[in-house]
Amino acid sequence: MDATFYDSFWFVFVLLPLLIFISRILDVSIGTLRIIFVSRGDKIIAPILGFFEVLIWILAITGIMANLDNWITYVAYAGGFAAGNYIGLLLEERMALGVRMIRIITSHDANPLIANLRSAGFGVTTVRATGKDGMVHVIYSIIPRSKTTQVVEKIKEFNPRAFYSVEDVRGINTNSYSFGQRTPAILTPRWMRKGK
Repeated sequence: MDATFYDSFWFVFVLLPLLIFISRILDVSIGTLRIIFVSRGDKIIAPILGFFEVLIWILAITGIMANLDNWITYVAYAGGFAAGNYIGLLLEERMALGVRMIRIITSHDANPLIANLRSAGFGVTTVRATGKDGMVHVIYSIIPRSKTTQVVEKIKEFNPRAFYSVEDVRGINTNSYSFGQRTPAILTPRWMRKGK
């Protein structure tokens, strides 16, 4: 490509900032996913994502360092960072990786909810306990993250005032526990795969 193109108005003030903006979206989105895989203990996917995250970041920062007098590249860099955070969270939400534990505490008769959850294919463990106002049911269930909304809707349908908490689970023994829909093997951390 002609060297004068790199000094032209269209490259310096339009194409370069656009490339920096897109690069930041990519590297921050990848970074968001990398952090999720790191928190889940994945030793394969996290480093691969980290490699591409840093490579793309270096390309973006090189474009800025070569054009320090171009303030539009700064705006593109910051805008790409903000957009990358948003897109990374959307991707993570869409992929719904991992599993969660839902803990439900209710003073109502929990048998209909327990039966409903079990008929929907969710494993349920229950405990009778004593709360501030008397006897309560404590219900535990480990579910795929993608099913969280479905389970919360069942809880609200059963008892809108029931207390529940949702926690991410770092690891489970899949050899002794079945929780329904499985994450594709490529996205399942090695320690969660059967026989590993």
